[in-house]
Amino acid sequence: MSDIRIATAEDQILLDKEAKYCSYGDTVHYIEPPRIFSRCEGSYVWDTEDQAYLDLQMWYSAVNFGYANPRLNNALKQQIDTLPQIASQYLHKGKIELSEMIAVDAKKKFGLDGRVHFNVGGSQSIEDSLKVVRNASNGKSLMFAFEGGYHGRTLGASSITSSFRYRRRYGHFGERANFIPFPYHFRGPKGMTKEEYGSQCVQQFARLFETEYNGVWDPKTNQCEYAAFYVEPIQGTGGYVIPPMNFYRELKHVLDQHGILMVSDEIQMGFYRTGKLWSIEHFDVQPDVIVFGKALTNGLNPLGGIWAREELINPKIFPPGSTHSTFASNPLGTAVGLEMFKMTNEVDYGAMVMAKGKFFLEGLQDLQKRFPIIGDVDGLGLALRCEICGPDGFTPDKATLDYMVEEGMKGDMVVDGQKLGLILDVGGYYKNVITLAPSLEISYPEIELGLKLLEQLLVRASNR
Repeated sequence: MSDIRIATAEDQILLDKEAKYCSYGDTVHYIEPPRIFSRCEGSYVWDTEDQAYLDLQMWYSAVNFGYANPRLNNALKQQIDTLPQIASQYLHKGKIELSEMIAVDAKKKFGLDGRVHFNVGGSQSIEDSLKVVRNASNGKSLMFAFEGGYHGRTLGASSITSSFRYRRRYGHFGERANFIPFPYHFRGPKGMTKEEYGSQCVQQFARLFETEYNGVWDPKTNQCEYAAFYVEPIQGTGGYVIPPMNFYRELKHVLDQHGILMVSDEIQMGFYRTGKLWSIEHFDVQPDVIVFGKALTNGLNPLGGIWAREELINPKIFPPGSTHSTFASNPLGTAVGLEMFKMTNEVDYGAMVMAKGKFFLEGLQDLQKRFPIIGDVDGLGLALRCEICGPDGFTPDKATLDYMVEEGMKGDMVVDGQKLGLILDVGGYYKNVITLAPSLEISYPEIELGLKLLEQLLVRASNR
């Protein structure tokens, strides 16, 4: 095991400049000194000393299709040489065809007509969805959302994100959320199956509508004070928590009874992360709004958006000028998004991702048997979780996971003669969960390599 790594002289000059000139508001250094990276390809990034790191978080699932994916990069390059920019009040082919792909797919899967509205990223698209929802509900500004949920850090998005930390300095600007417990089975009541616990969580939510004195429902007018329920079908920042398969079907029944819209936040789990285009597809429900971003362009260009039911977004109810962004539906982003759809339609991405995820999960389950500090592992497709706990296998152990992350970034592990680092992401309610989001293009040998590197980190953590 190496000592603490010291920045090179060249890197230290840059770090000194960063400390003086860069806003700390958008800065999080998980290790000291932070690495400075110089190139990337596939599942790997290299720092300025040309040390390779296997990346198992892929820019928070923004780079689902691997770093420097040649096909997607070429789509961007070709668009630069033809129509690189155009004002958003003018039409271009990419916007129309990408909207069509998403809307036709939704019609096929959910049986619902709808339209697509673009913006420059996930949080901004959450803001647009809030406008659509509020407009359709006569201005209601109260929303339901989940404990452990994350929807972004713009003003509206942070208001429906469960962590008070993200809005502590700024207060509320319109939206407010009632945060409902998520069926986090590993930390739920003992003696219940996952499905039983899911049903219990729905029943606890449904009781809010039993009487007007529970604070959300007027039985005389059959109206709820809340406009929509914002869900991440699989929680992202909350620790890749995967709910029971019966949960959303039962929840949607309650929502439909009381005229509450379901907004599915697919920003982190969309575009085949879970083996389907949208993670909500696993749960046999019809969402009213879908919000997407991140991997639509494989991280090459900021582009996100929403799909909404026709009744919520048609031009009569949501007319021209209802919202706007200068760079929305920009041709560089839509070109990459179109190529991504073409690429994923040529092979069965769903089957491929599910097979790789099964293989990776089996490896994590094997590690769990051998290391008591792994309290829980789970996964759906290539959205996987590994919860690090104390010796009892249950008490959250953030300090040990922080240690593992730092050790992984030293770049001093050796597998088959190759010196490597390992990039992990930290999530979870107690910041003790490794949230694994490898490239969907990751090879089986690379999955085995990742498991070997994880094993080395677990040995170090167990022996320290």
